[in-house]
Amino acid sequence: PVTDVLDLHSVPPRDARPVVEEYLAEAQRLGYLALRIIHGRGIGVQREMVRGVLARTAFVESYGDAPLEAGGRGATVITLRA
Repeated sequence: PVTDVLDLHSVPPRDARPVVEEYLAEAQRLGYLALRIIHGRGIGVQREMVRGVLARTAFVESYGDAPLEAGGRGATVITLRA
């Protein structure tokens, strides 16, 4: 089930981009306005891929690092357009 949090730790890197794209579309369809994608800290490859998808998704209003208590640089918080 789609919730307001997507954890990419269990998604193989080669599948992550389409998973993020499908997640965003379904979250928007369900009416979510605030989301969090957990991509991990690592060297930033997953974070950059996630943010690339977000940058070209028309219904994404804003995104950035999560607060420290919600993952910090290991997660991205997203606001969708209403």
